[in-house]
Amino acid sequence: MTSLVGKVAVVTGASRGIGRGIALSLGDAGATVYVTGRATRAQPGQVPLAGTVDETAEEVTKRGGKGIAVRCDHRQDAEAEQLFQRIQSEQGRIDLLVNNAWAGYEGLHDGSDFPIEQKFWERRLSFWDDNLFGLRAAYIASVFAARMMVARGSGLIVCVSHRIRPNQFGSPAYHIAKTATDRLAAEMAHNLRGYNVTAVAIYPGLVRTEGIMKYAEYMDLTHSESPEYVGRAVTALASDPAVFEKTGRALWVSDLAREYNFTDTDGTQPVPTWRYE
Repeated sequence: MTSLVGKVAVVTGASRGIGRGIALSLGDAGATVYVTGRATRAQPGQVPLAGTVDETAEEVTKRGGKGIAVRCDHRQDAEAEQLFQRIQSEQGRIDLLVNNAWAGYEGLHDGSDFPIEQKFWERRLSFWDDNLFGLRAAYIASVFAARMMVARGSGLIVCVSHRIRPNQFGSPAYHIAKTATDRLAAEMAHNLRGYNVTAVAIYPGLVRTEGIMKYAEYMDLTHSESPEYVGRAVTALASDPAVFEKTGRALWVSDLAREYNFTDTDGTQPVPTWRYE
């Protein structure tokens, strides 16, 4: 089994969904994982879905890692800065940052963004902010993480993204957010190239998050993947001594599964139906 014992990671937006899956997989590998998000036992989340940073951190520890829950609203720069100051104080290092925090689906979870076929001028104005929130959160967290990584001369920054094809249209806010996330990873990689710090974007397929499963009856889940499949991709990257060769790229989870020879929790290697479109 891959070992990340002694490594320090931050996974943003990890109370549930893909972030939780990534944190748990890192726990399987023995990493110390700072689990961030807004939902805690004391302060429930803003969306009607189960999951808290406390629960994720506890499960990380049960799996062999060390989970540390931190309530952090990544909309607040000061809270993000305090998070990394704490990590510097407690650990003296950070090896991996996973930028996963995302608010673009919150309107689907609470019902405010239905019908989903709305044109951009029909949507609430804050739909833009919810979609672009994750991009800014990734930038701010990466600034603080990069300062620590550059000082050590090593590190990995992973941005969870989604491939937007050149001929794919229909949701300006979402498509711009994801396209920009890819560009952010590439731009950071360029700046970090002389410091042995890697920055990549990754593309999951259809992931069986709590939000997706809420509408499972309306979806074809045949080629879907678990959140931990994404986590195993991140874990594989974090344990690869040659990961810097991938810096600046956008990587499919399904491709990484074949390259690093890992499977989903059910033993399969699912490939998104739109992977080769």
